[in-house]
Amino acid sequence: MSALTPLFRYVLMHATRKNGFKLVLAFMTYYIYKYRGHALGTNRRSDLKQPKGAVPLLGHMPLISSVPPTQLYQFFLKLHVELGPVWSLSLPGVRMVQIDTPENIEHVHKVNFWNYEKGPIFKDVMGILFGDGIFSADGHEWRFQRKLASNIFSVRAFREYTSDVFVVEGKKVLEHLGRAADQGTPIDFHDLMHRFTLDSFGTISFGESFGCLDDLGVEVPFAFAFDDLLQIVTKRLIDPLWKIRERVTSTGKRAKEHQEYMYKHALKFIQKRREEGHRRQNRDLLQLCMEAKDENGQPISDDYIVDIFLNFTLAGRDTTAQALAWMFYLLHRDGTDKTIAKGLAAEADDVLGGQDPTYETYKRQKFAEACFHESLRLFPAAPRNQRMCVKDDVLPDGTKIYKGERVTWSSYVMGRSERIWGPDALEYKPSRWINAEKPSQAKFNAFHVGPRVCLGQQFATVQALTLIGMLFQNFEFELVDPTKEPAYSTSLSFPMLEGLPVRVFRRSQPRTQAATV
Repeated sequence: MSALTPLFRYVLMHATRKNGFKLVLAFMTYYIYKYRGHALGTNRRSDLKQPKGAVPLLGHMPLISSVPPTQLYQFFLKLHVELGPVWSLSLPGVRMVQIDTPENIEHVHKVNFWNYEKGPIFKDVMGILFGDGIFSADGHEWRFQRKLASNIFSVRAFREYTSDVFVVEGKKVLEHLGRAADQGTPIDFHDLMHRFTLDSFGTISFGESFGCLDDLGVEVPFAFAFDDLLQIVTKRLIDPLWKIRERVTSTGKRAKEHQEYMYKHALKFIQKRREEGHRRQNRDLLQLCMEAKDENGQPISDDYIVDIFLNFTLAGRDTTAQALAWMFYLLHRDGTDKTIAKGLAAEADDVLGGQDPTYETYKRQKFAEACFHESLRLFPAAPRNQRMCVKDDVLPDGTKIYKGERVTWSSYVMGRSERIWGPDALEYKPSRWINAEKPSQAKFNAFHVGPRVCLGQQFATVQALTLIGMLFQNFEFELVDPTKEPAYSTSLSFPMLEGLPVRVFRRSQPRTQAATV
């Protein structure tokens, strides 16, 4: 009730049957006038450009609700073209300021890092999935988890172990592709990549695969629960009334069931390891977490380990799988230079020489890395993100950000912006990464920026390049429909809505000459 004005309090105190209607009407008229161009619970920002279509009290909520989920990022790209890189919109209780310039991103994520947090609203929305994990944490809690994760990724035995896992699981992918090639049947590459990354992550986390690659026709309960819960919490971010909606539908109950299932599934691995009573030779994530200590020198709790696991699952499974799927779409769609795929095959032959990849192999796959980064530029793993301002601030371009407002940015929009990448921004050109100055984190922010930059960047790159080398060493691909861009599903990451059907062909003979790209 803190937002109630003196006028509203007067109405409540003095309303009677005789004058009540007039007082209520006066109250409504006042509020409709006051919030005629922005949402209830937000400040008017006449100093910022905003999309047309704001309505009294609700602001831009009807406009956002009218955008099909499969067109959401194109909608933000359209606003970028029309309004420029900085603009604002309001939803009930939420003022968002879009800040799509490298200079603003640098300021928010590095220069004034501690002034911008995930915030309590984000944690309230995402808590059912991420708990106290690093994706929703701020301040002291975030610092501890960041240090813990940094220590884990720096363990050489862990890096080498993960590299071996990628090869083992990659060979299972090759078996499925070989059968598809021999039978002449299309295969859903998007689904296959998710199975590969989840099985890899299961082994890396707990020493046991989820079995996703055992049978492509069988849905894995954990994957289904995780995906559905991720969809639910993503919708919460653009729906201020999500608590009401979930109470009157089955969505809230379904979300809770998914949470409980995933928690119990992860917990059984932890309990099993504790019952074993010995250290594993393989330095998987669970072993490293169980050996870790909190800041008081005590072992971290099982609940905390589960939260870490679920946070790492999103980072380690969805992002890499979807990046690989979008890369294969870009490589094989109509209009893409066909010598790019030939260049990948030539590099695989040269670097691998018919052998299995090793941890060191990825460092020599320069062209594959360029193709991977170029696909992340156009289809970033996290297409849109936000932070809450803790204290009034001014961005480098002079934009004022007030306490409680959210700054938002879109890696999808920035990756396609001619202002940032030039007139060929919409083209898939891996050559822009070859023998060129590495772009700043703020310009190419697919792996985030500043202190929160992705600790698993090298992990994801090794995983992707390991599989890319294995695939192009053995197969050639074509899209079932090379003229159609896959629709996406709105999520924290960037999944394809209906998968990516591809045809697979065994390579008749190795390529020995690199392509000119």
